[in-house]
Amino acid sequence: MQRVGSVLVEQLLNSDHGGHRGQRLACTRGHRAEFIDYRSKQLQTILGEVRLERAYYHCADCTDAPHGLIPKDQDLDVVGTSFSPGLRRLMARVGAQEPFAAAAQDLTELAGVVVERKAIERTAEAAGVGAEQANQAERAVILAGRVEPIAAAARLYVALDGTGVPAVPKDTAGRAGKGPEGRARTREAKLAAIFTQTSFDEEGWPMRDPNSTTYVGAIETAEEFGPRLHGEAVRRGLKRATTVVVLGDGAPWIWNLAQAYFPGAVHIVDLYHARQHLAAVARLAFGAGSERATAWVAARRDELDAGDVEVIVTEIRHLSSSDPKGQQELRKEAEYFDTNKLRMCYKYFRACGFFVGSGVIEAGCKTVIGHRLKQSGMRWTVAGANAVIALRCRLLSNRWEDLWRVA
Repeated sequence: MQRVGSVLVEQLLNSDHGGHRGQRLACTRGHRAEFIDYRSKQLQTILGEVRLERAYYHCADCTDAPHGLIPKDQDLDVVGTSFSPGLRRLMARVGAQEPFAAAAQDLTELAGVVVERKAIERTAEAAGVGAEQANQAERAVILAGRVEPIAAAARLYVALDGTGVPAVPKDTAGRAGKGPEGRARTREAKLAAIFTQTSFDEEGWPMRDPNSTTYVGAIETAEEFGPRLHGEAVRRGLKRATTVVVLGDGAPWIWNLAQAYFPGAVHIVDLYHARQHLAAVARLAFGAGSERATAWVAARRDELDAGDVEVIVTEIRHLSSSDPKGQQELRKEAEYFDTNKLRMCYKYFRACGFFVGSGVIEAGCKTVIGHRLKQSGMRWTVAGANAVIALRCRLLSNRWEDLWRVA
């Protein structure tokens, strides 16, 4: 069936006399290009290889640019490639979801299409670059007010987090890291999940609206990530939402962006992240797994759930460690709770029916970033990682079709 299909497609594509448009036509610089002859090209499609016949034109006046012009390649979107648009779309999709070698094997097994691993890598990364260009163009028109935003629910949540992506040495050079050599081996990818909430379950807990979560992410600075985040939030109906809630851990970049782009929003530090800090304090002061540590954490968790963070800060400052480094860490933990105390009013937040955990974005870091970019043995360039992240954000935001319509 595929062979029959490829024969029919070849006949169809060559039914236009090679895209011949007369003896002369205007080139991209406005000169007159002359028809020279017909030239063939092997094009790989979903159905198999086909042979294209294309009219070739030459412009003698384009001294600072390529002289050749093939209108048919432009019409079919195959300039500089031997893969059809449909096949490139498949290659980009499988390359966004699994390692490139496995993607090549799956295309062979599932579609009967044989392509090299490197071809899938190049095609997926090129599609990712196109996705990022589409994102930037979309963001520009959204922030200019030329696109009607999606009607938001009463509550719009913006959850943020970062996760390390293993990077090649040239993209980590000069960066401090946590390894024994003090050298970075990863680059942080910033990710945001934006979703809405309109209902509660039978026990009164908030429920995320089905299919409402969209993602944006990239390896970039917080200053660069801010407009990306803001543009998606505006697209999702930020200006129409009655309540905006920003969820995250204690990373300063998160709250700096929240302050800059979401003034008036409710800021909530993830409750479970705060509990982890309590456990860290207990280990520093009493030793891991000791009875005193367990009792201290239990008492502080009750205070945390009640929003009595100032009490927790006082209790931490009364603790001591025989190790100077441990004492320094205790001071940092006290500062962490003191800085975020207004973001830890959990009793009040729960009374309002807000989410107090950032499980959505933590799961997003694993699903969007981890499952594809953090597998054993992987090392990414920043450009390659960002291309795949752009594709995965589109795919997992249910906006894959939008991407190809834009393209």
